[in-house]
Amino acid sequence: MMIGCAVICGAVNAIVTPIEAQRTDPFQFRFCFTTPISHGRSKRFLSLTQRPKDNQNGGLANGFSFPFQCCKLGEAEIHKDDFVVVNFYEFGLDINGRIYINEHGINAQYSGPSKDALGYVEWLKKDNRFSDILVQVSPALNEHAFPKLKLRYKPSLVQFEGGISHLPLLDPSMKATRLAPSEWKKRLEAANTTTSDDTSRETSNTYFILLDVRNGYEWDIGHFHGAKRPNIDCFRSTSFGLSQPEVTASDPLANVDKEKTDILMYCTGGIRCDVYSTILRQQGFQNLYTLEGGVSHYLKNEGPVKWVGNLFVFDSRLSLPPATYKPEAVNEALETEQVPKNNKFARCYICGSQVCELRHRNCANIDCNLLFLCCLDCVKDFRGCCCVNCTSAPRLRPALLGHQRYKKWHIYRDSELHGKLVA
Repeated sequence: MMIGCAVICGAVNAIVTPIEAQRTDPFQFRFCFTTPISHGRSKRFLSLTQRPKDNQNGGLANGFSFPFQCCKLGEAEIHKDDFVVVNFYEFGLDINGRIYINEHGINAQYSGPSKDALGYVEWLKKDNRFSDILVQVSPALNEHAFPKLKLRYKPSLVQFEGGISHLPLLDPSMKATRLAPSEWKKRLEAANTTTSDDTSRETSNTYFILLDVRNGYEWDIGHFHGAKRPNIDCFRSTSFGLSQPEVTASDPLANVDKEKTDILMYCTGGIRCDVYSTILRQQGFQNLYTLEGGVSHYLKNEGPVKWVGNLFVFDSRLSLPPATYKPEAVNEALETEQVPKNNKFARCYICGSQVCELRHRNCANIDCNLLFLCCLDCVKDFRGCCCVNCTSAPRLRPALLGHQRYKKWHIYRDSELHGKLVA
């Protein structure tokens, strides 16, 4: 299952002099002390490591806080204000994905067997700081959706020009109002997703704009009916509501009344909206609303009502149809005609013909690697490349058919080098 959750990890260290701690689950650790000798003097260190299950007293309190005021290490005392070195490790979890942490919070997507993946979430939620986190689960299809596990500290949980560390992300007054999927659905149905046109503006005291805070290529395979295509290929360059006069034509928030305009923002899982809504709040926009949990949470609860196409995801699956989240809702929406009929929006990047399969591919030219939609004819004619120039590039990968994904570029580089050596 692919899950959004969190992890904190450290280095492996030796096990010495255990202090008894409670062990109630496979993710709880015990305290151990080490006393290295440096220049003839004893130095105090504290490390954490795994221990067998038992029912001893004590243990970690409130997640990662120290459960003692002070304790003895030989003849010396460790006080709560002393500096110590902490290490811990855990074996046995089959998890791949991306997990980023910093002072603001956590952003994670990972895959693994449901036993490991869901067990990790349950452990996480025992910490009061994460007890109410919204965890979203979807089928991984072909085992792991990520090639490996990445755990790292990142100054910005999402990439944005100039960073996000200066933004008031934890200030409730600067955040947009979150709408549950059912409320979002009511808003779309009531507004008919078209209240940004001139006729609607004349008959309503409050204007309405549906804002897709994703990349253009994500919109290309699926979006809410009525949302304009974002003219960007990377979230870090998003500039809705910030545009200079010469680019206002492509900015849906240009020249709108900031006090009377309702801005309904959505993205895949919600984090990009949480970040960008604070930027718009700083720009003076008053009526900001975001879709709680993003599109994936909406499809899970409401099905494809007012949604067109598939959902782009940033893992090996690339594209997920609404039926992945709630199969029974798809037929119901079709029967009640709640799914927009205009589903011929996806076009081949090369020839412009309609694309039947809503799934991107990467250009076969390693030095290009463009993510694009392509019809089967152009895949064959251009040998998996995005244009004529790329077909004559020096570093080409073989054209892939079906749902295959390219492996890391160095695999093709090394295989080419091996071929030359053999020749």
